[in-house]
Amino acid sequence: MQIDFHYYATYCAAYIAGYSHEESLDLCYSAQFVDCCTKTLLSGIGAPESAATTQLQLEMMEARTDLIGLQDITRIWASFHFLPYDLHAEVKKGSKVYKDKYRLICNTNSDLLVETVGLAKDRGLQAAGLAMHILADTWAHRYFAGTPSMVINNTNDYFYELIPEGDGYREEKVQFRHNPAGADQFGKYSYINTLYQLTENSVMCLGHGRAGHLPDYSFMRYRYLPAWGNYEEIIKDNPSDYYHAFTQMIYALKFLRGEEAAFEKEHYDLEAAAPYEERITEILEKRQPDAAADWKAFGESLSGCEIPEFDIEKYQEEYRQAPKEEKDNTFLGQFIMAAMRQKSMVTNRIYKSGSLLAGYSIDYNENGFGGIKDFMMLLRDERREVRS
Repeated sequence: MQIDFHYYATYCAAYIAGYSHEESLDLCYSAQFVDCCTKTLLSGIGAPESAATTQLQLEMMEARTDLIGLQDITRIWASFHFLPYDLHAEVKKGSKVYKDKYRLICNTNSDLLVETVGLAKDRGLQAAGLAMHILADTWAHRYFAGTPSMVINNTNDYFYELIPEGDGYREEKVQFRHNPAGADQFGKYSYINTLYQLTENSVMCLGHGRAGHLPDYSFMRYRYLPAWGNYEEIIKDNPSDYYHAFTQMIYALKFLRGEEAAFEKEHYDLEAAAPYEERITEILEKRQPDAAADWKAFGESLSGCEIPEFDIEKYQEEYRQAPKEEKDNTFLGQFIMAAMRQKSMVTNRIYKSGSLLAGYSIDYNENGFGGIKDFMMLLRDERREVRS
């Protein structure tokens, strides 16, 4: 997904869920910041790089693809953008490495999503926004995995866009091309994707890179054969998926506000969205590369307040200037804590499933602390929670 959904649509969902204008702004800012919080940014403000929630293209180009480098990539992308659906899925054929990668395939309504939303409960707007980014991405990024893998993430020539026409759809053959400086050509059904590589662990085969930005466009419908799918066709209906993501966010945010007793899988607040369904559907169906203006207008009509453009530098100086002992209490400090907590949880679940694709993980509640020194912050934070 893009800024149109992670920032503006998340604002709309938060406001419908009962958050104030100011709270909705902080929440949607945090949701969008997940796509901005790189090691480069964190290093620039003197924050722990282990809190990175994404990687710049330049960082990806320079990323190591040995075991340690691949584990670092997987910790980031599986934790925040391609949440695994079933870490214990039964896979009848293939090597252990293939089975471990298959089990990282993202899909909606997973046990890990329930944990992700629960982890944000009573931990502030930054944690709530971060969780909403992850929740939304499970709908856009389903069927791809947050680890470099040609045998999981590759696509082939069998790729067709489905264009609404009359009571059905017409098919247009999708043409992919690799041109980092180019742009998607919607009228020609020609889209930019990553460069085909024979190497299994190439970063070009991370997530949905081989399918370009098609999963990120809310209007897009397509059918294709995934590399892992045993030649079984998948049809992806983004307008439907994005609407489910929006209504699931409303439900999740009501839970985080305390209006819902629990967050359960396959629950959507269709009732709350019903008065706006026609307008939301119109936005989702509109064939455009960026729906930010439409979502912004909708959000402002809901609250009667202006939604400012996302400013990546908004909270950076506050973090830089804060004394060391106060950094955790700043806006970005709270986001960093939420990010490390989420990454720690997902890495731990992957490790406990018997996979080392995201590296080793030690459950410090059971075995004492071990691992990345920055995660001592989590231990201190949990001790404070226990005392309070």
